[in-house]
Amino acid sequence: MKSVNKDGENGRSLGGGEARARGFLSPHKSMPVSGAFAPLPAAQKTAPVRLVTYNIHRCIGLDRRYDPARVAAVLREVGAGIACLQEVGLQRRGEHPGDQGRFLAEATGAKVIFANGVRDHSRRFGNAILTFFPVLAESAIDLGVAGCEPRSAIDADLLVAGRVLRVIATHFGLSQAERRLQASRLVAALAAPLPANRPPASSILVMGDLNEWRGRRAGIRALEGRLGRSITARTFPSFMPILALDRIYVDERALLEEVQVYRSPLARLASDHLPLVATLTWGAPAAANDVPIPRGIRKPRFLAAAATLLRSHQQKRRASPIGW
Repeated sequence: MKSVNKDGENGRSLGGGEARARGFLSPHKSMPVSGAFAPLPAAQKTAPVRLVTYNIHRCIGLDRRYDPARVAAVLREVGAGIACLQEVGLQRRGEHPGDQGRFLAEATGAKVIFANGVRDHSRRFGNAILTFFPVLAESAIDLGVAGCEPRSAIDADLLVAGRVLRVIATHFGLSQAERRLQASRLVAALAAPLPANRPPASSILVMGDLNEWRGRRAGIRALEGRLGRSITARTFPSFMPILALDRIYVDERALLEEVQVYRSPLARLASDHLPLVATLTWGAPAAANDVPIPRGIRKPRFLAAAATLLRSHQQKRRASPIGW
């Protein structure tokens, strides 16, 4: 398959059946990450898997309209075999009752793994994984910090092309101190002994909205030390992305290619975040060192605007009566 070129044009498209079997569809419009990934020789590539991490904002778009079907349409456009979602609602009553994770799974034909995050008496939302691959194991990692909104991560084993892929989907908190504790707790969970019925993973994949745009010197240093530098790009806000809040980590046993911010007209409207998309493949371990890492926000002219926007974003979230 051809990579998406710098003008956003697609290579060969897969048919629906073939695409679903491989968990890979070419987006029709995307924004390449700076520092494009060099393709591996074809002989080294095996079982490419399309990934996406996407904060769906409880299916409320920039037009303030609640529309789960619109989010489902974006996911179908992206065509990921593994989708890690944040702010997925499960409300028993209220203005928008319903299980968004189950709805999105049915609308895309995927299986859903759901873990609770923020909850109160009438509303609940958190993380979810949608996947077409067999689920071998699933559990939750508690990332709650005293005095802050409850947070968690999904920890799941998927069977991908004969390999066990450990996938962790999460959504970190709003303060740097909170994120630092959450990153350390996640690293500790990765280092903990596995249950007897859980085989060692071939690779570890961590995806989610980490609410961190300042890079590895800030609240996510522990993750950077354990898994290496994250794949990130500006995904927030969706109408004019200047903050790199969403990240993808993979350990050295796997490779990431074709990393893009997906920005179709529907994606720019369906949520306040844009999806961050990549392709996971396995190849020669030495090749991982030859792949350039995309840069996050490094240009000084963005810093003041980014800081102001993030502070406003966090204040609104703290003031929200249903939590974030």
